[in-house]
Amino acid sequence: MQQRTLGSWTVSAVGLGGMPMSIEGRPDEDRSVATIHAALEAGVTLIDTADAYHLHADEVGHNEELIARALRSYGGDTSAVLVATKGGHLRPGDGTWTKNGDPTYLKHAAKESARRLGVDAIGLYQFHRPDPAVPYADSVGALAELLDEGVIEMAGISNADVAQIDLANEVLGGRLVSVQNQFSPRFRSSQGELEHCAALGVAFLPWSPLGGIANAGELGSTHAAFQEVADAHDVSVYQVTLAWELALAPVVIPIPGASRPESIRDSARAADLVLTDDEVARLSAA
Repeated sequence: MQQRTLGSWTVSAVGLGGMPMSIEGRPDEDRSVATIHAALEAGVTLIDTADAYHLHADEVGHNEELIARALRSYGGDTSAVLVATKGGHLRPGDGTWTKNGDPTYLKHAAKESARRLGVDAIGLYQFHRPDPAVPYADSVGALAELLDEGVIEMAGISNADVAQIDLANEVLGGRLVSVQNQFSPRFRSSQGELEHCAALGVAFLPWSPLGGIANAGELGSTHAAFQEVADAHDVSVYQVTLAWELALAPVVIPIPGASRPESIRDSARAADLVLTDDEVARLSAA
């Protein structure tokens, strides 16, 4: 597995997104644990989660607890695995998503996430989504306090624009290590943020890098160039998609979601797929 830099850590070039294992359509726990174990066996050392990855209102942190159990039950060494989680997004249980960027809430949420993950300090904690009701600097200021207090080792943000990236880095005193935005062949509006992160040396973590749960199955049919390159390499269109994202900048670390062992095994192989400059240019223009 190829490696990339995320703050003070070195992690696998392809991570694992935990959300599909805890929301609508989630599998049973045995399959989820098998998926996490398969990721570890494939060399994945970055796992992304959030306290809002759950289905019912009374199970906040479902995905965090699931990942913690899977890591404890894994037979190998997990000391090099970075678990990144997020706070500030909530699911009241009726299928909707709400926001809470209140600094006091965020600090409490981070400590609860650390408890569920069973760690003294969270490796990477990210502000999940801007809350229009709270000044952005105030929300990110909570992360600065969490860093200073040792509750978290590194701080990141998610669903941010270029101005928010710069503001967050300023509030954090230059300690911003990651930005997690949606990015895929069908969703490229974060291209500017990706390029800005590359200029800053901040890790860019594409979420839904394959187009999202509802659209990933149609990736090859809706983006013919990606399927054609996949056929030329005799690999899946998903591997080509992740390899293309990795080729865009050395700071890119895709975090494809998975709920089946075979899915994350296939995604992990993208780290070793080398595309030509012409192929990258063709896919970028597609």
